[in-house]
Amino acid sequence: MKHAFVTLVTNADYAMGAKALAQSIRQTGTKADIVVLHTGGITHSELAPLEGLGCQLIKVAHLPLSDAFNERHARRNLHGAAPFTKGRKPDFHTPLDNFCKLRLWQLVEYETCVFIDADALVLRNVDKLFGYPEFSAAPNVYESLADFHRLNSGVFVAKPSMETFDRMLAALDRSDAFWRRTDQTFLETFFPDWHGLPVFMNMLQYVWFNLPELWDWNSVCILHYQYEKPWEKDHPKMERLRPLIDLWHAVHDGAGIPDLSSMPKPKPSP
Repeated sequence: MKHAFVTLVTNADYAMGAKALAQSIRQTGTKADIVVLHTGGITHSELAPLEGLGCQLIKVAHLPLSDAFNERHARRNLHGAAPFTKGRKPDFHTPLDNFCKLRLWQLVEYETCVFIDADALVLRNVDKLFGYPEFSAAPNVYESLADFHRLNSGVFVAKPSMETFDRMLAALDRSDAFWRRTDQTFLETFFPDWHGLPVFMNMLQYVWFNLPELWDWNSVCILHYQYEKPWEKDHPKMERLRPLIDLWHAVHDGAGIPDLSSMPKPKPSP
């Protein structure tokens, strides 16, 4: 049985994020492959560190979607119709790129894939995720317990299948379809009976200050830097997230995952 961790790189920033992610995955001792789907506009030198880590690089095109669909989901239009009010998306964020995640279902050489966004770190071995069914994802919890009914597509378990991929394309580009949170909203609709992963399998960084009682370093498996990215300079929440940002830089720079029991505990927002 072949398994793979899969991520998506659409620009130089996410190539940098994927390097830290791949290094963190390698440190868990997994035997699974690491596959990096990448779109155009990324230089070989930006992808070279991923090759050096033994990642399989697969170049992918954007999905064959209608002009009307692409116009509705262009950054200016999507953010205008469904603005982000909880946090700030960096300038390099391009909503249409997100739909390239669906290319994962074309990786039919693998029985099971675990997708992880490039703005994440794996802090301990998560190979058990390959035993979860399709479609499994953690809840989109970062502000209140009411968030448990929504999924976050930064980490999910899928079974590659061309039949599934074709059905996705047919469902995705329906007349006047508008997916306000792009792939996340689509996947939640396409898999209405999605299986819930533990929140620790996709711990969103805002939990650190919004729901500190949920944070447990002994349980957090995947840390996901949603909204502002840890490599950004002087972002609005930098000081509030300082321990998490320092952790990302340590992994990216090759220091490895530290002893998590020594990490500081979160404090409630003032």
